[in-house]
Amino acid sequence: MKEFPGTSGLILNEPLLWEKGKKGRCGFSLPRRDVESYPVSKDLLGEGPDFPDLSEVDIVRHYTRLSQWNFAVDSGMYPLGSCTMKYNPKTNERQAAQQGFAAAHPMLPPNLSQGILKLMYDLERFLVEITGMDAATLQPAAGAHGELTGMLLFYAYHRSQGAPRSKIIVPDTAHGTNPASAALCGYRPVPIKSNDNGVLAPEDVAAVMDEETAGIMVTNPNTLGLFEDNIKKIAEIVHAKGGLVYGDGANMNAVMGIVHMGEIGIDVLHLNLHKTFSTPHGGGGPGSGPVCVMKQLAPFLPVPRVIEKKGRYFLAENYPESIGKLHAFNGTVGVQIRAYSYILSMGGKNLKKASQLAVLNANYIKERLKQTFHLPYDRPCMHECVFSDKLQQVYKVTTLDMVKRLMDYGFHPPTIYFPLVVPGAIMIEPTETESKEDIDLFIDAMKAIVREAEENPDLLHASPGRTRRRRLDETTAARKPCLRG
Repeated sequence: MKEFPGTSGLILNEPLLWEKGKKGRCGFSLPRRDVESYPVSKDLLGEGPDFPDLSEVDIVRHYTRLSQWNFAVDSGMYPLGSCTMKYNPKTNERQAAQQGFAAAHPMLPPNLSQGILKLMYDLERFLVEITGMDAATLQPAAGAHGELTGMLLFYAYHRSQGAPRSKIIVPDTAHGTNPASAALCGYRPVPIKSNDNGVLAPEDVAAVMDEETAGIMVTNPNTLGLFEDNIKKIAEIVHAKGGLVYGDGANMNAVMGIVHMGEIGIDVLHLNLHKTFSTPHGGGGPGSGPVCVMKQLAPFLPVPRVIEKKGRYFLAENYPESIGKLHAFNGTVGVQIRAYSYILSMGGKNLKKASQLAVLNANYIKERLKQTFHLPYDRPCMHECVFSDKLQQVYKVTTLDMVKRLMDYGFHPPTIYFPLVVPGAIMIEPTETESKEDIDLFIDAMKAIVREAEENPDLLHASPGRTRRRRLDETTAARKPCLRG
């Protein structure tokens, strides 16, 4: 019998520190003073902070127990589709923590910042080479910020042509932030549906592309985990009407080192360093969303830009057509350092292999589970595969029920109910860093849950049963959030 990582072992509750504290406790002995003590007037100090009195063991146990409530990629598989929660080598953390990087003040002059400026300069060129584009900026702070940058570049380009435009085409398989980023720049998103194969049809794009449309935003691979086979033809249609093609590169983990984005017609591409290029992902940050462009858009990139002259590196701002500054100082430098380290340690051959293994793992899961779950698009996928709960609905078991039960087996749930084009969606992305043994264990857990759905659906309705907290009232939590403690 297989042993799943889920357990019903000792799970400890933990009160707030203010509830644990007792007057007079102390976890630290101050060094002996070499001067007499002198009381300070309360008029100067005020009431003072409301810190609890705690012993050393109180503090150590408190934070240790809190850490044990967390689930992270260092704990186990994190199969979140469209998020690329892959394991990141610890050597990249070590490089980012080096004193020369971590302690460097962002306001140091260029002559005292040559190391970080060279790293940024080189990283831009690495990303350009990997993507097949012509130029790059590291300023955007994350994916959505990169999308906003792309739309600002679209606007600046069309304005320079003397013909500002008002619309952006956004497919139903794009990331949800795409239409929001377009709208923030004053564009009206024009929705377009994918075809029966889960990709865009050139004729559908041609039907809505006109001289008022600035271009199209294409997530490729898209949120169904499928490569947009018609992208070159679509790009030709858009370019013929004077438009531009924006590539959402959040799913680059499937195609880095394989697809030359410039050759397939992409004009602007954002990357998520915190997904594809080895930075801890989740918890609201940190992130970095560099944008790569073809040469006709390079004049509009943000400033300042890192330039090289005779082996020295400088920040230059004399670019009159630039869209301006997008981020304070040098951007999210800590993330850039990790990405730089990852690229150098992997090399071109292994970056390509990482993409190939990510695609292999996703297709393996698709093939092993397609008789267990409904598979809306039975074709080779890229980095992720999308199932639905259609076959389990007869037992009144939903996607939510099944992924809650998956927690009892010791796995983090995959993405659910997204993309919206698949009702009851279950989106699974194993990434390249999971072994076959761990993926097989995940597959066996999913199959076991489906058997339970058929034999004992009430068990799933009450899941999870082994976690520290049982199923929450998510509707009330969203509408009436309790923000205390």
